[in-house]
Amino acid sequence: MSSTPRVHSLEGFSAIGTGIYLRDTREQCQDTTSHSSSPNVILIFGWMGAQLKHLQNYTQVYTKLYPNASQIVVRCNPDIFWTTTSFRKRRLMPVIDALEALHCLPSSSPAQRPPRILTHAFSNGGSLQMTLLGDMLQRKYGSASVQGSFTSALILDSCPAVGNLKTIKLAFNAVVRNPILKFIVLSAMYTLHFIGLGLSLLFGKRIMMMENLRIEMWNSRILPWMGLHTPRLYLFSRKDKLIPWQDVTQHAEIAKERGMDVYCELFEESEHVAHIRVEPERYWTLVQDIWAVAISKEKDED
Repeated sequence: MSSTPRVHSLEGFSAIGTGIYLRDTREQCQDTTSHSSSPNVILIFGWMGAQLKHLQNYTQVYTKLYPNASQIVVRCNPDIFWTTTSFRKRRLMPVIDALEALHCLPSSSPAQRPPRILTHAFSNGGSLQMTLLGDMLQRKYGSASVQGSFTSALILDSCPAVGNLKTIKLAFNAVVRNPILKFIVLSAMYTLHFIGLGLSLLFGKRIMMMENLRIEMWNSRILPWMGLHTPRLYLFSRKDKLIPWQDVTQHAEIAKERGMDVYCELFEESEHVAHIRVEPERYWTLVQDIWAVAISKEKDED
């Protein structure tokens, strides 16, 4: 029986950390002018347990659509749920180094025009990585971490949602194959879930990870180059068993009430993070359309 060959690296990318990959186009694209409508940097946060062969379906199309854009891919391992925050932060440090090198942060050359940044996050796992990076940047650079107006857009694929024990089990069943390891992991997750729930009830604080994530995703400056002006596109499906479409719709509506520039697209037939498999043309048209919205705002400011 033939099987899909395992992908050990992303084509055209260099591994710069554990689960972090960089496609740096600066040398071959030195004539990137301010008149180009392409993003300069595309930041991709993969869903929990996403294999490289699946993430490559996105990086390859982005390379075709925006060949001059550098890309950073951040994977999400299942251990994000039981490793310490300090450990996860250390693992994300290469992302900050790459952003600095690509002139996205204060240590970069102030004489250069701020880069255009397209951020694409998948599921709760990718969202957790994104919000943690945002917290790191806030702590490192403070509120003045970005000066001036950045052209940016945010795409949220199959997220966010609070989740429950059923969705936790479905998520780990999808990424953990070994039955013994699966039993250990799920037992630990159930224990952590009930401990968090008990402490939340006892102290009246929201300390459940996914509930906190949902709140953090209402921050218009999840990443420092974003703001109320940043168009954010929610992509979700009625058939998603992990992320209920009603949860995503509610999150988007509240974000809109808080002044954010929100766009929503509901798919009917696709499973979790599988919209491009069912309707690839529609998916990539939506990606290009939301980026065109970001570019139109840049032109309005000029």
